[in-house]
Amino acid sequence: MATPLLVIVGPTAVGKTAVAVECSLALGGEIVSADSMQVYRHMNVGTAKPTTEELRGVPHHCIDVVEPDEEYSVARYKADAEAAIADIGARGKLPVLCGGTGLYVKAVLYGLDLPIVAADWDLRRRLEDEAQRLGPEQFHERLRQVDPTAAARIHPNNVRRVVRALEVYMLTGRPMSSYHRLDHALSPQYNVLAFGLTMPRAALYRRIDARVDDMMRRGLLDEVRWLLEHGYSENLVSMKGLGYHQLAPCVRGEVDCDTAVQLLKRDTRHYARRQFTWFRAEPVLQWIDVSATGGVEVTAGAVCQAWKRP
Repeated sequence: MATPLLVIVGPTAVGKTAVAVECSLALGGEIVSADSMQVYRHMNVGTAKPTTEELRGVPHHCIDVVEPDEEYSVARYKADAEAAIADIGARGKLPVLCGGTGLYVKAVLYGLDLPIVAADWDLRRRLEDEAQRLGPEQFHERLRQVDPTAAARIHPNNVRRVVRALEVYMLTGRPMSSYHRLDHALSPQYNVLAFGLTMPRAALYRRIDARVDDMMRRGLLDEVRWLLEHGYSENLVSMKGLGYHQLAPCVRGEVDCDTAVQLLKRDTRHYARRQFTWFRAEPVLQWIDVSATGGVEVTAGAVCQAWKRP
């Protein structure tokens, strides 16, 4: 029989972790993070890693896995998450997959065939130079010619993903989309009950703004400064994450802090919209409006009731 798996996803700041913790406490669960930034050590405030107090004793897997300058692929995440889920299930606990990185979630749910292709840094630098020379639109056209399916999913401005898709194609001779097989005919490899958390856009945006303000109070600027002072380049994938990318120029004195914070809020809202777009296309999700149910505890209660229902 397939391993049971409870899945809780949604956009940033909607309250996923709080709901997952409540459900884990009620159902005897442990959380498996599906967040592509929380895998990095030393990056705590900007990635919104839950604190010890927030986790309330619930074990949390797939966080603090690598240093900020280490490569961490979707294929590696899939292996780590599947191992954690197997271990949790073997101990008679309920694995709770929780996060907002759509491809991480899909890779685990469907056991996607992913390209385990090590980075070719010389090739990657050549592609990055080409992207800078041609501009994002023209560079994206190059991907469309060899992998139109991947090109349709990757925005031209997401140059990093365009570079990776081209890198995989050039190293393997197979388009990236042929590995991902993101067709919804696939069936989950677990006994899944999956929920997407949502709320009205205006309410979510207020929560995003409040979260950014709280991050600043908790020392996000100092965290970015520490990373730069310890040699973590702005060119690293980790340092291009929300918060780090916007505040690095502030650390260097190139922009004022208020401007950087407003930019971070704007970019986080844009990211939340992209997350909604991704998850809305996922057929296994049942959607819950957190604001309509009355908050975290009631939402968690509804999830737990659904899980226990025959």
